[in-house]
Amino acid sequence: MNSENVKGFRDIEDSSKKIKIRKIFEDTFSLYGFIPVETPIIEYEEFVKGNNPNDEAVSSIFKLKDRGDRNLALRYELTFQLKRLSQNKKLPYKRFEIGPVFRDEPVGQNRWRQFSQCDADIIGSTVKDEAEILKMASEILKKLNIKFTINFNNKKLLNEIIESLNTKKEDKDAIIREIDKLDKFSEKEVKDNLKKYKAEKIMEILKKPKDFFEKYKSFGEIKELEKICSYYKIKLNFVSYLSRGLSYYNGTIFEIKGELKETITAGGSYPINGIQSTGISFGLDRLELIAKLPKENKKIIIISLGEDKKSVEIADKLRNQNIPCQIFYGKPGKALDYANSYLIPFVIFVGDEEVKKKKFKLKNMNTGKEKLISEKDLEKELRKIN
Repeated sequence: MNSENVKGFRDIEDSSKKIKIRKIFEDTFSLYGFIPVETPIIEYEEFVKGNNPNDEAVSSIFKLKDRGDRNLALRYELTFQLKRLSQNKKLPYKRFEIGPVFRDEPVGQNRWRQFSQCDADIIGSTVKDEAEILKMASEILKKLNIKFTINFNNKKLLNEIIESLNTKKEDKDAIIREIDKLDKFSEKEVKDNLKKYKAEKIMEILKKPKDFFEKYKSFGEIKELEKICSYYKIKLNFVSYLSRGLSYYNGTIFEIKGELKETITAGGSYPINGIQSTGISFGLDRLELIAKLPKENKKIIIISLGEDKKSVEIADKLRNQNIPCQIFYGKPGKALDYANSYLIPFVIFVGDEEVKKKKFKLKNMNTGKEKLISEKDLEKELRKIN
């Protein structure tokens, strides 16, 4: 039996950091009025593909069949289910979802076939909602101590520029998909690919300074978003060639870059059941790599040296104070070895001598220092640790 991970999938042996990050998302999304939802990871293939089967992400879906020979697929994102969820909802409908998605595509550094997304979307949105979502994103990234840049553009502007080149209408989405490759391929490669659509001139246009684009009607939405974001004290970076490969976007699009080469957060505006909407998607696995969270130092092992009753009493008191701990029944040497193995920084010895004196030895596993502390002062001492 082959017990190795399938390529592109991985075991996460300690997901405590991910859990903390997820909690930050849940709390912040709720603070902004988003309702938590859960959707199935398996859907009908035709529903997953939607009206955009040529999009790169859609073409990479995992396909499967059930016993009824039905064509099914694993979800590749958390947006398309909104077509079902948003029906008959009072607008604006604000929801968030956190969960795994799947892509049957090549793997690489920081790129897996199963990864977690944290999505928040507003069905029935305006430019003001787009600004608030960017404010929410900024707040989350600051809580994670991540330096970031918000790059943005507008799909209407790109469409307007493409139309000015008199290209074929049916080639518009293909042209945008080619432009979207600029962060993966050289400018020459992208330009050569655009020649087959007679759209290579767009590369020169996209190099123009920002004020050049003021002549396009859709640039007004870009200025409006910048104005509202200024109220939130959010700085935006206009990138004329930012295109986002998914064809359902029809307005503002944005990507947030951090310390990684890959995008850590992205989103934009799109129609759901004919209703203008906007949303954002965070890659939880990539954020875990660069998030700087304070270390949890309060983990403790209580070593019971034949004093199980008192050890349980102390454990109950600590847990009631929200201090994580566990009891180790056995030899001190094995207990200390166990603590080192799992990087547990503190141990408390509970033996007959400690119980008689009503003082317990607390050992710092990082420094090797020990001190005697009364049961009364134990909680107070442990609270100082962080």
